[in-house]
Amino acid sequence: MRTQVAIIGSGPSGLLLGQLLTNAGIDNVILERATKAHVLERIRAGVLEEGMCDLLDEAGAGARMRAEGLAHEGIDLAFDGRRHRIDLAGLTDGKKVMVYGQTEVTQDLMDKREQTGGVSVYEAANVAPHDFDGASPFVTFDKDGVTQRLDCDFIAGCDGYHGIARKSAPASVLKTYERVYPFGWLGIIAEVAPVNHELIYANHPRGFALCSMRSTTRSRYYVQVPLEEKIEDWPDDRFWDELRLRLPAATAERVSTGPSVEKSIAPLRSFVAEPLRFGRLFLVGDAGHIVPPTGAKGLNLAASDVRYLFDALGEFYGEGSQAGLDAYSQRALNRIWKAERFSWWMTTLMHRFPDTGAFGQKIQEAELDYLVHSRAASTSLAENYVGLPY
Repeated sequence: MRTQVAIIGSGPSGLLLGQLLTNAGIDNVILERATKAHVLERIRAGVLEEGMCDLLDEAGAGARMRAEGLAHEGIDLAFDGRRHRIDLAGLTDGKKVMVYGQTEVTQDLMDKREQTGGVSVYEAANVAPHDFDGASPFVTFDKDGVTQRLDCDFIAGCDGYHGIARKSAPASVLKTYERVYPFGWLGIIAEVAPVNHELIYANHPRGFALCSMRSTTRSRYYVQVPLEEKIEDWPDDRFWDELRLRLPAATAERVSTGPSVEKSIAPLRSFVAEPLRFGRLFLVGDAGHIVPPTGAKGLNLAASDVRYLFDALGEFYGEGSQAGLDAYSQRALNRIWKAERFSWWMTTLMHRFPDTGAFGQKIQEAELDYLVHSRAASTSLAENYVGLPY
C-alpha cells in the first residue's frame, strides 16, 4: 500500500486532518487499533471553540453541529454561595463557544469520511512507524493476522497520550514536561435537563464541581474527588447529594436527578512533549500534549494542531515548500503552552488542593473576587476560554 499521508489514530484529530486532506486532494490512510464502535464509545470533551467549529465546517462535517449544538455566550463561576456570570461574548467582541459532544464530532467526521471514500483501517494491530528520519517513511501493522506495510511521504501521529507515535520518537531528542494533580474528576452523564443553560464552575470548601451538558435533555456533571476514590463507592444518590452540597443553595434546589448512563473517574494532568516533529513524523493532539479539562482546551488544542499541519502539508504539495512543515512544531507549541497556562490557572483557581493551607486559601478567594469584579481580569479569562487565535 502507498499513500501520501499515513495517519495513526481515528479520534477527532486524525479524522479531521484526514478529511481536510481528502477535500484538498491529498491522499491519506487512517490506521486505528480499536474498533469503530470502541472509538465512538469514548465520552470526552464537549465545549468547542469557534476555530474548531470553523474547521468542522471546512471539512464539510459541521452541519449537525450547527443544527444541534448549543451556542454559549457566557459561563458562571460559583463561590461563596453565589454565582457570577462571565460574559464571554460581551468581553470578546461577540465570540462564543459551542457545546457539542466529542462523540458527536467523531461520528460526523466518520460519516463524512465514508461519504467521500476515505480509507480507514480499524483493528490495525501492532502499528509502528519506521524510517521517518529519512525521505521514505512507512508504517507497518497487522490486519487479520497478516503484517502489512504502508509507504508514505509523512506520518501524522494522532493516536493519543498512550499511542505509539510519541513512543517512537528518539529519546535523545524528545523532552517532556508534566504535572500530575492530586485529585480527579468523578463525572456522570444523566438523561435530565441541565440545571443552567450555561456551564457553572463551582469552587467550594468540599471541592470543585462543574455543571455541564451535552444537550437540553442530557446533563454532564463532575465533582472533584481524591485520586484513591473508587467508582463503586459512588452510587448515584451519593453523587447527587455531593453535587448539590457544592452549589449555591438556589442552584442546588433546581438540580434534576436521575440514573446515570455513564460514570467514571478521570485523573488530571498537564503534559507537553517537545518537539512535535521528528523528521517526517508529526505529533498531533493528545499524542503531544494533555491539559486538565478545567479550561475545555484538550480537543480544541488538537484542532489547532490539525490546522497548522494541514496548512503545512497543503503548502508542501501545492507549492513544493517545506517552510510550513519546518515551522509546525514551534508554531503549535506557542499556542499549546498558552493553553497549558490557562488550563493550569483555571485548575488552581477552582479546585481545593490538599496542601494549600490557610494563606493559600485566602489568596484563592482574593483571586476569585478580583476576577469577577475586574473587567480586565474577566476579559483575560474570556479571551482564553473562547480560544486564542490560530
